Amino acid sequence: MTSPPPTTIPSPLAAISLKLVGAITILAALIDFITLLFPPEFGDRAWQLATTTQLVDRGIVPLVGIALLFTGYWIDSSLGNAPRRVSLATDPRFWVCLLACLLGLVFLLTAVLHPNNVRLQSRDAIAQVEAEAQQASSELEGRLNADISQRRAQIDALLQDEDQLQAAIASDNLDEAQRAQIEQFRDDPEALNEFLNSQVGEAQTQLQTRIGEQKQDATKRLRSEALKATIRVTLSSLLLAVGYTFIGWAGLRRLLSIVS
Repeated sequence: MTSPPPTTIPSPLAAISLKLVGAITILAALIDFITLLFPPEFGDRAWQLATTTQLVDRGIVPLVGIALLFTGYWIDSSLGNAPRRVSLATDPRFWVCLLACLLGLVFLLTAVLHPNNVRLQSRDAIAQVEAEAQQASSELEGRLNADISQRRAQIDALLQDEDQLQAAIASDNLDEAQRAQIEQFRDDPEALNEFLNSQVGEAQTQLQTRIGEQKQDATKRLRSEALKATIRVTLSSLLLAVGYTFIGWAGLRRLLSIVS
């Protein structure tokens, strides 16, 4: 007759280790959270977004610590080693549950406030891109007008000097079309104005098109980054809020039922 398999009994050392590691994880995470908040700059939206993102990215750490701590207490209870509790105030689980509820509230507020902060920052960034595009357009148009004015002065000087004009026409540096154009400018000064104005218009069109494309690309990139940041941080905050709130509420309910 075969003997029944031995019953596996949880080790007291495992319970102590889990409770110790859980407590250390929770305390280390809280120290990390407090460090992130200093120096506080609540009026700086960039600081708010950076701090919120880092808090959410590290928000799972205390949750893991709470799970380890409660697992250690569960093993102690399975071994019959659960300490006799006089009041809730002396039970570390009570304070951990309160902490879980508090963190659940914090992450819930984060999920509510973060999308609006991202929207405002994205709006400011897009406005800055538009301002920079306008400034770049003005600077390029100024350079273009200066270049055209310089070319106009050079051509006028050439047209007023007959010897230099004939030498330029006779040189091999110009093709037939350019020679004909110079002769046209000499015979009809108004044609020079029309030519330079058409060049200015074409150059301005090209510049505006290029600047508009760059502004559109930058705006599209900013909106895409804002959307991804909103979705990632908001959903993560909601999940953390649900997890912490459930653990805190369920733990408090369990502890209160035991006391009553």
